[in-house]
Amino acid sequence: MMKIAVTGGSGFIGKRLISHLHQQGHEVINISRSPKAVVHDVRTVTWDQLQSNWAEFAGLDAIVNLAGESINQRWTAAAKERIVESRLKAAKRVAHLVERMEIKPVVINASGMSVYGTSETATFDERSPQRSVDFLSSVVEKWEHAADQIQGSRIVKVRIGLVLDGKEGAFPKMAFPYKLGVGGPIGSGNQWLSWIHIDDMVRLIDFCIQNEAIIGPVNATAPNPVTNREFGQALAKAMRRPNLFPLPAFFMKLIFGELSTLLLKVQKVLPRVLLEQGFTFKYSSVNKALADIV
Repeated sequence: MMKIAVTGGSGFIGKRLISHLHQQGHEVINISRSPKAVVHDVRTVTWDQLQSNWAEFAGLDAIVNLAGESINQRWTAAAKERIVESRLKAAKRVAHLVERMEIKPVVINASGMSVYGTSETATFDERSPQRSVDFLSSVVEKWEHAADQIQGSRIVKVRIGLVLDGKEGAFPKMAFPYKLGVGGPIGSGNQWLSWIHIDDMVRLIDFCIQNEAIIGPVNATAPNPVTNREFGQALAKAMRRPNLFPLPAFFMKLIFGELSTLLLKVQKVLPRVLLEQGFTFKYSSVNKALADIV
């Protein structure tokens, strides 16, 4: 049994991760901004409480840092600032906590696949260079730089793809047109979607905690990315709905602004490190993942 602290445990991935770790028999602590945050009956500690009573965390085996403002909102100037600063602040707090600990825990720090830039033709893995070409890639670049300031620990930077879950995240919004019978490809339909099922997402974080050979960037994506058109076909099949009504790129930009880049400009990302280390994906095909979720 391990003692694991999770920041951002009240969020989409955090709640599922805490549930998974708790079921595995680990002692889990949720670090939150709010003392009222309740996640699967595990103990919640605020950052302020942590500062005054940090010694009780001396026995931590791992810290999973998922804290950060959601990117699933319109990117106004104020929202952009919150998105960046929340991530830098959380990483700085984790660095400060680790600095005070004699025995250093492994730190799993969330990151994003946007670090590779965008392309409809290139394939990226953990060896690919970083490219800061837009807002999201610049956020990830700063985020990972902040994580690099955590000294003395094994640092794993989990570059998260499109996480598929039936209730939270982007999927319910993506599925909504299909529920109405008006689903179809977005934009050209040729852009890649590097996705991962929520169950595999939490399992791979646990895998990274346990596997001491894993250090540095880890792509949290399924091994078989698909184009937006292929994703729509699989979703239509799973939901038994048509896939006939394309959604033009200009309409997406009009409705969502810069946020539309999440679905219009993406990457074909492969999980090379996880596969080399022997991680087994429960959902390696999008058809199987969507059949389960739907």
